[in-house]
Amino acid sequence: MSQPRKWPTSRLVVLLTVTLILGIAASAVLLIFVFIPGENEHYLIGVGRADCTGPVAEVPFMGYGSLDQTGAGMITRQQCRTFIVAEPQNHTKRVVFVTAEIGMISQRLRLEVIKQLNQKYGDLYRYDNVVLSGTHTHSGPGGYFQYTLFMVAGRGFIKPSFNAIVKGIIESIGIAHENMKEGHIFINKGVLKNNQINRSPFSYLENPKSERDRYSTNTDQGMVVLKMTDIEGRDIGMFSWFAIHPVSMNNTNHLSNSDNVGYAAYLLEQEKNKGYLSHKGPYVAAFGSSNLGDVSPNIKGPHCINTGESCENPNSYCPIGGAKMCIASGPGKDMLESTKIIGRNLYLKAKELSTAASEKIYGPLSFAHQWVDMSNTTVQLNATHSVKTCKPALGYSFAAGTMDGPGMFNFTQGAIHGDPFWDAVRDGLLTKPSKENVECHKPKPILLPTGELHKPYPWHPSIIDVQIVTIGSLAIVALPGEFTTMAGRRAREAVQSEFEAQGKAGMHVILAGVCNVYTHYITTFEEYQFQRYEGASTIFGPHTLSAYIQTFRELVKALVKGTVHEIPKNPEPDMFNISIADFLLPIIDTKPSDHNYGDVLQDVEPVYKVGEVASAQFVGANPRNSVENTSEFTFLTVEKYDNASARWHIQYNDASWDTKFIWKKGSWGRSTSIVEWYIPNNAEPGTYRLGYFGHYKKLLSSVHAFSGRSSTFEVSNLTFVEF
Repeated sequence: MSQPRKWPTSRLVVLLTVTLILGIAASAVLLIFVFIPGENEHYLIGVGRADCTGPVAEVPFMGYGSLDQTGAGMITRQQCRTFIVAEPQNHTKRVVFVTAEIGMISQRLRLEVIKQLNQKYGDLYRYDNVVLSGTHTHSGPGGYFQYTLFMVAGRGFIKPSFNAIVKGIIESIGIAHENMKEGHIFINKGVLKNNQINRSPFSYLENPKSERDRYSTNTDQGMVVLKMTDIEGRDIGMFSWFAIHPVSMNNTNHLSNSDNVGYAAYLLEQEKNKGYLSHKGPYVAAFGSSNLGDVSPNIKGPHCINTGESCENPNSYCPIGGAKMCIASGPGKDMLESTKIIGRNLYLKAKELSTAASEKIYGPLSFAHQWVDMSNTTVQLNATHSVKTCKPALGYSFAAGTMDGPGMFNFTQGAIHGDPFWDAVRDGLLTKPSKENVECHKPKPILLPTGELHKPYPWHPSIIDVQIVTIGSLAIVALPGEFTTMAGRRAREAVQSEFEAQGKAGMHVILAGVCNVYTHYITTFEEYQFQRYEGASTIFGPHTLSAYIQTFRELVKALVKGTVHEIPKNPEPDMFNISIADFLLPIIDTKPSDHNYGDVLQDVEPVYKVGEVASAQFVGANPRNSVENTSEFTFLTVEKYDNASARWHIQYNDASWDTKFIWKKGSWGRSTSIVEWYIPNNAEPGTYRLGYFGHYKKLLSSVHAFSGRSSTFEVSNLTFVEF
């Protein structure tokens, strides 16, 4: 019997050595395949949507700064929409982007949201990897700021308004967090024309001609779309960015809504989530803001509303009636129709781009964040010359407003000189601005020296979020305010060129507007000199844009070089212990002695055709009573009777753009609530009824729920012709 063959020791060593080398090589190949990004790489992606509707009655809207513009009902609810992206091999490395259908993100919202996220998820979600953005609708309740200027505009700090937004943001993030799945991200870009105009064209013309000649328009007409799919290619969400002000609804509107960008999101979600009620279903569509500072949707331009003549002049001034008569309007016959026209255009373009999106985003995630004292930042303009930013201040033209929403007392845009009367009023009631700040802000004449006012709380923020997050070849720049068209272009080009200088060419740079904190406007240095509304509202002075660009460049360097941990850790802002709450009148509800809450006062007609409005009036109560229940609550329903099941089924609620809830306050605590349904062309014939839901509160008593319903009515899609 032969013995087993023995390998020589030297041969065994060689074999083991070769095997080891091959194993290491194979492992290296495997590591490269797994960890080095390639076109086949996927992400973990989650999308979420949650309600963030605040009190829709008696609370001032945030945007126009008009104390007379308080809520009196709603056209549609407001939503927070979120996407979360995580690396496939490192699930803790993730990026969160939230867009909320509110005026803007306040610093207090930012601080509270991160605090609650830390309590819920530990250090998974932080200041550096979470971006909070507002769509900038001007038709939502305010009262969620901690700085005095905004508290004056919002009638104090209104906790129900603040809590509703925080809850909506946290819930939308939570839904996205729970629903994360393997998937892909695709990017596409396109041009949307005839949907916007520059509302300060004379300021824009102050920019160098050589710079202006590089662009065919004085607004950014580019739309960027991110399409998100699961691993099988099914759409799960779409986020887009486009430069447009959501001010199709003007400052005479008192019904809470999400304006043109909200209507666009509604249309796309309705299409993708067939069979669901409005704002329900798995697919999430979001339309975020961008460099919208000088961009208006009111494309008919400014006209004197008393004479009809154009007031497209440097001061937006009408010969008869002055600046307050100079108002722009949109393409429709009224503001709601204009909202829908602009919104539909946004929806159609985003849908087109999303459908055609084929360029895949892949690669690692990164993020950089820094707190910056923007009231005292040194900007190095060149090798020999440096300048500084200023303590916050607002100029005279701030009080003039814009053609989208004029101000008061006939202040005019383009003011580069103060007024002795208003200077005296300012000095007597507030404080006289320091010589240093007057010099720093020139040529802006200071109307409100907010950076030098500290009672009862500071009037403006000074410590500002500056943040960039990247997803592979995509960089999202979080703009802490309203950048004008050219200011945004300069910021985008600076970020792109810095990536190129650091060896990362071809980056897609998205400008996400009004993120994390609100600092009003950011113009170019040249636009600032003209002191239109936007320049007067650039609170940190003429070099604000340069300061932000300098900081963005430093963040890019840190991202590419992997030195984010070396970014200087500056102190974060305080969350004030606010003892002064809101300035709202207490709620007292009463009803007629012969009626109950929810009783019908004026009933529906027995028959309606499509295109008509079904309407009913009810004994109402103050909608502010219902704010704590808004996330699982509706003020109205449109129900259809199903003969087969002999049951009523909800077809529409107050989240639909086909309904309106109108609240009319009467005397001695009485009120009337009106429910309207604008019957769409696709409404099925049948038997319907309207429902109204609310809560009433007696003096020193608890809140009680009630409901009411109209009589039934028939809907016909036939057109009747008289013979």
